[in-house]
Amino acid sequence: MSDYIPVRSGAFLLPEEKMMEVWPVVACDQYTAEPEYWQKADANVGESPSALRLILPEAYLHEDGGRIQTIHKTMREYLDTHIFARCVNGMVLLERTTESGVRVGIVLTVDLEEYDYTKGAKPQIRPTEGTVTERIPPRLRVREGAPVELSHVLLLIDDPERTVIEPLYEKRDTLPLLYDMELMLGGGHVRGWALYEGKDTEAITRNLGALKARITDDSPLIAVGDGNHSLATARAHWLKVRETLTEEQRKNHPARFAMAELENLHSEALIFEPIHRFVFDKSADEVLAMLEGACETDGDCDALIVGADRDIRVRFDNPLHPLPVGAVQMLLDRHPDTKIDYIHGEESVRELTAKGLGTGILLPAMDKALLFPAVAEGGVLPRKTFSMGEAHEKRYYLEAREIL
Repeated sequence: MSDYIPVRSGAFLLPEEKMMEVWPVVACDQYTAEPEYWQKADANVGESPSALRLILPEAYLHEDGGRIQTIHKTMREYLDTHIFARCVNGMVLLERTTESGVRVGIVLTVDLEEYDYTKGAKPQIRPTEGTVTERIPPRLRVREGAPVELSHVLLLIDDPERTVIEPLYEKRDTLPLLYDMELMLGGGHVRGWALYEGKDTEAITRNLGALKARITDDSPLIAVGDGNHSLATARAHWLKVRETLTEEQRKNHPARFAMAELENLHSEALIFEPIHRFVFDKSADEVLAMLEGACETDGDCDALIVGADRDIRVRFDNPLHPLPVGAVQMLLDRHPDTKIDYIHGEESVRELTAKGLGTGILLPAMDKALLFPAVAEGGVLPRKTFSMGEAHEKRYYLEAREIL
């Protein structure tokens, strides 16, 4: 096994502290069926510089309104007018406080040569869910031609002894503070400290190396917790750029690396929430019929169908997959012409149902202890199996990084 550790420092850009109040915005793949959330975010931002102007909320992903060109233009304007007034050459230590507790992460870059979503591949950085290649092209159009990247990718390490991230957090009061603020629309509180290139960043690489040396099975060093398709898009972009470069140019080209936040699976505040399904334009009885082999029950259930007029508790006697989410997804996949969305939070599902848009399917949460063993067995989990927190607890865009 190679000793190479696929993480490194980056040059992370931030606006001046006085501009930070409305700068951060939640991950673009949240609230896809709730454009009103993004309308509220837009109203909050107003005319101020914001990461909102540099991302494409997936609620608008398939619109043809020139949004991507506007995003690229705004990125260049922010660079040219020095909106990005601060630069951290190194990494960023981040603390996020929500109702789930305090989560700690390290913002860094990862080598896309060490990530691969191809079936059967066993790189050091692996996806945790199946990659739908059809979802990459529209996201690739955003990344291609973009002078900077922002990232909502959350990566996980299996570090029960807390040797990589936590030692730096213990010394946070000795580090330069970059931001300390409330996040908009219920995102909680965030603080960030600079880890300039040197002994602190070297300690991260060294301790990741020690963690890697303790891996005895086919487990990856790093698993993708959130942002599977965003990281897949970054790799697809790199593979295209790579073809235009010499071997020497490929070694350190900025597009070879992708920004992400690294967290420890064993954080008490890192809670795996279920990702529910919403089936548009179908009644509860029609959805029940789609879930072939599911039967109504008054006892323990595998899923709860949420209809406009009633809830239906269902159990699978002979499931197609050991996880209820897998059984449900496999059955829904038999109906490719049906419009389905993936929703974080029971409240959002019931709001959509109350609007008469269709029927929800509420699913149980996955035990996070199963994550690395499942990936080590050579497979990926069913699509949208878990969410690292509720929608408003997702990573907010803060730092940016040049990739041209």
